[in-house]
Amino acid sequence: MKNKTILLLLIFLMLTICSSAQQTKAIYEATKAEMLMSFKDIPNLKEAYVNIAPDDRKDGISVGKLSVNKNDLNSILKLSQDIFDDKHGNYDALLISHKNKLVFESYYKKGRINLPHGQASATKAYTSLILGRVIQLGYLTMEDLNKPLISFLKDLNPKKLVNGADKITLHKALTMHGGLTIDRDKWKEVEKDSVRLKGEGLVQTLLEYSKPITSESQAYLYGNFNPILVMAVINAVVPGTAENFIKSELLDKLGITNYKWLNHVSGIPEAGWRVSLKSRDMIKLGNLVLNKGKFKGEQLISKEYLTKATSGIVKPTQDWMPKSYRYGYFWYQTVITVGNKDYDTTFAWGGGGQRVIVIEELDLTIVISGHDREDKIMKQISEVVIPAFIK
Repeated sequence: MKNKTILLLLIFLMLTICSSAQQTKAIYEATKAEMLMSFKDIPNLKEAYVNIAPDDRKDGISVGKLSVNKNDLNSILKLSQDIFDDKHGNYDALLISHKNKLVFESYYKKGRINLPHGQASATKAYTSLILGRVIQLGYLTMEDLNKPLISFLKDLNPKKLVNGADKITLHKALTMHGGLTIDRDKWKEVEKDSVRLKGEGLVQTLLEYSKPITSESQAYLYGNFNPILVMAVINAVVPGTAENFIKSELLDKLGITNYKWLNHVSGIPEAGWRVSLKSRDMIKLGNLVLNKGKFKGEQLISKEYLTKATSGIVKPTQDWMPKSYRYGYFWYQTVITVGNKDYDTTFAWGGGGQRVIVIEELDLTIVISGHDREDKIMKQISEVVIPAFIK
């Protein structure tokens, strides 16, 4: 009788554990139906999912435990609850990797562990990494960054291009200094013409519709077709297509398989938006930058290129951007001060709150996903998360 009672107790405990695991899974994993929904239709989580010892999901990410002092731990946990309680805006995920190990993972609102999240303009930074891969494999050189961009596009008709078209280099485009001046109303007439814009027809049309490229026009102007110009070059110089190159030479190597990377009307991959990645995969890209372009002993991204890309080359001029921010090759840089010490910080940034933040000195990668119009979470990251890792 005693053995039977013990057996029944063990069965009860096992059922309780399995039920708890299923409930936990339901909290942070998207259902099949949710995977097919548009982002706006995904229901908000009923409770936050917070894990200070993330699960090993056999996805190529090393995991560990958040080892900070008790006060810092409580502050991070409070921040997580505050995010869930709408005190800082609409954010869907906060992940922290320290010393190449994921040590904190949390999801809120529309965030799910297995659901790719829209990246908005953070995509530009990923495009920069792809170009770094192109250089690492020898399809371009660092010297090529300062050559006329049109010199890599062999299907263009140079007789129809505006004066100064040869002033646009990869360096200029990567720092938002391409200098195109295009009437938006006229552009709307052709921007959906997939025949005219197919492949290099996109660049041909841009350089026909633009006013002449001059030193004056080549001032900093965010966006302005610069990312898609870079992707057009990538598509021209790699074997096969840029789409296949992105998959085989970067995403596959990092084990990134559940993603969306849409194509431009021209047929080449988008370069500035329309990409969705899981938050864990954003960590992989951040750690790739943290490790100077190396992954599992292989130099995936040119170290020389990455050093340049993540340096503060130019000063952005938008009113909405903090004055301390600088811009490299589609990557942002700033200095975050904690106490009396400054920490150089580089990050990808997309509207709504997409960030991949890398602080080399602290061996730290922080990922944020969100859909917040104001997007002011960096204050909390600077005041709560980063100080926890300063010894």
